[in-house]
Amino acid sequence: MTGSDAAGAPAPLDPAAVDLLAALAYSELVAFEQLAEDARSAPTLQDKAALAEMAAAEYVHYQALELYLAQHGVDVAAATAPFIDAVRSFHELTAPHDWLERLVKAHVGDGIGGDFYREIAGRLQEPTRALVLEVLAGSDHAAFAVQRVRAAVRAEPLLAGRLALWARLVVAEAMAQALAVAVAHERLMALIVRGPDGGEASLGQLVGTFTRMTAAHNERMAALGLAD
Repeated sequence: MTGSDAAGAPAPLDPAAVDLLAALAYSELVAFEQLAEDARSAPTLQDKAALAEMAAAEYVHYQALELYLAQHGVDVAAATAPFIDAVRSFHELTAPHDWLERLVKAHVGDGIGGDFYREIAGRLQEPTRALVLEVLAGSDHAAFAVQRVRAAVRAEPLLAGRLALWARLVVAEAMAQALAVAVAHERLMALIVRGPDGGEASLGQLVGTFTRMTAAHNERMAALGLAD
């Protein structure tokens, strides 16, 4: 249950929901750090301002998740601790070398992460589900990245090959980390395999999740002009 008890206090969250919210909260906090760093290397004042605004939005998302967890009696620091290594490892293995690689990583990396959390959110009860979907909707910076990358590739077509290879590396690491997190945390895995709205559990649910994530990634690559 995710409502309130008879005294009006929020009812305890499902432990699986705590795991998801904690993982997402830490991801949002790191996204804030990454976008703030990206803003420092942006080539124009307008780009710096746009990325700074996105970074601020990510921090607001983190605060919303942190508050929600705290209101349900969750120690946020303890809840996020099991997910720190996976998130940090992804960013260490996909450290960009230039501005365009930063944009591609932000688009495809954050996109695949958002797909993962969005898939699992379909298994949550309200209002937790609504909070997760609201945070993910507010984390979509696709238009900015697509505009900048497509313009760069039009100006210098040879960039397309390098950026496409980079995007494949980023998404491979993101998918690997998402699967590792699911496997390492039984409660999250249980959410995925039981299907939306408490449907029958099966490994087919897990396969379906990653199939849909791959399809969404291919659409993002096409939007960037980097499709095979």
